[in-house]
Amino acid sequence: MDTHILRLSSSFQFRPKNPIFSKPQPFVSLYRTSPFSFKVEASSKRSSGGGAAFDEAAYEAERLRLDAAARDAMAEASEREAQNENDPKAWKWAIRKRIWDLMEAQNIAQFPRPVHHRIPNFVGASVAADKLSELEAFKAANCVKVNPDTPQKQVRFLTLNGGKTLLTPQPRLRTGFFSVLESHMLSPGTIKEACTSAGVAKYGRPIGLDEKIRVDLIVIGSVAVDPRTGARLGKGEGFAELEYGMLRYMGAIDDSTPIVTSVHDQQLVDDIPVEKLLIHDVPVDIICTPTQVIFTNTTIPKPQGIYWEKLSPEKLSQVRILRELKNRIERETGKKLPCGPSEKLPPTAQRRR
Repeated sequence: MDTHILRLSSSFQFRPKNPIFSKPQPFVSLYRTSPFSFKVEASSKRSSGGGAAFDEAAYEAERLRLDAAARDAMAEASEREAQNENDPKAWKWAIRKRIWDLMEAQNIAQFPRPVHHRIPNFVGASVAADKLSELEAFKAANCVKVNPDTPQKQVRFLTLNGGKTLLTPQPRLRTGFFSVLESHMLSPGTIKEACTSAGVAKYGRPIGLDEKIRVDLIVIGSVAVDPRTGARLGKGEGFAELEYGMLRYMGAIDDSTPIVTSVHDQQLVDDIPVEKLLIHDVPVDIICTPTQVIFTNTTIPKPQGIYWEKLSPEKLSQVRILRELKNRIERETGKKLPCGPSEKLPPTAQRRR
């Protein structure tokens, strides 16, 4: 059983009443880093039986509430940006909305619904995952990084069930970085549970930027993808790009690391303008659908790291691991890193533990 300690570093201390724990938590500390933000630090350790019990139902209820709030705010932002023809992101929202609407209209969307402002789950997601597992790149991989979204749940299961190491990001990177799960950490009866968000929180081992790890394959969720070019659109929050950039910094991946996505055939598009993609947009090498496997032979350059000049101060303030990385690079180089323009973001979806 995992005991998760949330540290909100502060000049005063208190014992919160958190329904996720069935026993009182250790002290949680908190201080304000600015008039409008709090510094959040999360760590995790495995309980040997005397610590607080992980309450999965409470964790899920809180996760769903916070995710709903984030989606509502992102919906407002997308509507605002889509209506501004001068906004460089407007064309992306038009494609996303078309795909989300189509999946709902054709009833190929699966729970959770509606799929708008999500990496959409779809009919045949498990079949697409099975095709992915038949790839030589998957068979040869020892460590696979898989996004935490519902349509890739079967990919996470096949990774663990195949005796491989699973690397999965903590959702929205708001309370941490990545968690590592290995089959030897789990019993046969807990592998399926470990493929869920709550299961990762319960059984996973959180890692930091100093972790020595080599990722052999990246599996990424998509809203739309162009099979001719490998151009991809996610749901619009940019976390897949941040995750990729930080793994590049860690030396865990390079240009040769294959990037695979699993989508429904209706998510294949031919109107993503490559010339309008940004330097941090992540292309895909292979697409797996319920009916086919497509090797894109993409020529789109893969990001080389974090592009700080594109990163808004709001995003930086919400993602602790980014602040840690920025501070580290600035200390090592003795130079101040640039920052991108300000933008309005959805509320921080903190995962309480």
